[in-house]
Amino acid sequence: MLLEIAIGDAYGAGFEFCNREIITHNNHVNGYIAHPLGIKAGCYTDDTQMSLAIAELILEKPAPLASDFAQAFVHTYKRDPRLGYASGFQQLLDSCHSGKDLTQKIRPHSKRNGAAMRSVPLGVIPDINQLLQLTKCQAGITHNTKEGILSAQAVALMAHGLIHQKAAIKDLVPFIESTIEIKMVSNWSGKVNCDALETLAAVNTALQKNRSFTELLHACVNFGGDTDSVAAIACGLASLSREYDSEIPSSLITGLESSPYGYQYLLEIDRKISNIF
Repeated sequence: MLLEIAIGDAYGAGFEFCNREIITHNNHVNGYIAHPLGIKAGCYTDDTQMSLAIAELILEKPAPLASDFAQAFVHTYKRDPRLGYASGFQQLLDSCHSGKDLTQKIRPHSKRNGAAMRSVPLGVIPDINQLLQLTKCQAGITHNTKEGILSAQAVALMAHGLIHQKAAIKDLVPFIESTIEIKMVSNWSGKVNCDALETLAAVNTALQKNRSFTELLHACVNFGGDTDSVAAIACGLASLSREYDSEIPSSLITGLESSPYGYQYLLEIDRKISNIF
């Protein structure tokens, strides 16, 4: 799960808000490319780092509080600062020394996709009520809006349905719409802004229409816009489905960063999650 999130994130990061020419010439899913603004080829960004923060926290604490989530966000960033965050939020994280600092300084009224992008790991929680409560809790720290919370809950529910109910991908939409008050979109086209509901729509559309990681990554990047968030969430979800071909291009596996919190670390956290949940 985390490994696939990172692969989607790192692949999409090379194309994030790039012009169409760069996408057309390079979106062949046969290797990573660097982003013109400085993200190196094969490096993941905030989507994976914040997903990792949540994954490690729920391994440590079965019922984390808002203060635990906030502390995890700050701790995980501070131990491994990296590019990819929205500039304002990165400046805020740089100024924080604890989760308490974060909750005191932030204005959590964003309708962007930051809460949704980190919610795939919450799908491992077997109880739906607890899943919804914890997803709302973590989302509320940074995105305490209807759009921010519902999009995060929808992502977590998609993961939950694939893990615990062995749901067919086509059945995820009615499952989510019968559980929370949200309308799922399955026919998104065009550029994806850093918007919670647009991102969810693009993820669902790509997930529904493809059945291999190569096709999925190509589709996520081809939308344009916030390609790394869309690809990170979609690949994380696809990794949980038996309908998806599990083969990932070898160049994306070998090319993923091998930093202290890179390939091997993500693989180890994935193993711990599998053993517990």
